[in-house]
Amino acid sequence: MTERRAILSGSTFEEQIGYARAVVDGDRVHVSGTTGYDYATMTISDDVVEQAEQCLANIGAALAEAGCGFADVVRVRYLLPDREDFEPCWPVLRSRFGEVRPAATMLVCGLADPRMKIEIEVDARLPRG
Repeated sequence: MTERRAILSGSTFEEQIGYARAVVDGDRVHVSGTTGYDYATMTISDDVVEQAEQCLANIGAALAEAGCGFADVVRVRYLLPDREDFEPCWPVLRSRFGEVRPAATMLVCGLADPRMKIEIEVDARLPRG
């Protein structure tokens, strides 16, 4: 039987809505759409680049708990309400994915809270061995 394990970040939304920050399913890691909300301070920045950095910090923590990292990401999805906010985030995104080159998609759509300017979702594979 394939191992399936939920990774929780402590977000109140996980309990209220019924989801996990990430799910490890065999050698695959699926990280839920992750926003720039800082759970340590319970705040979210007004700046899209700072939000992108926090998204990646939140994702990095989930990947680490799963047993992998950004080098293991095979797919990334960027969701933004304003397409003009995407390009300013490129340097931050390139810092994590520039060498990895995962398959990627950017979508313009509404997010759950109007303060949220970017949401990032990734899929990764656990390293062998």
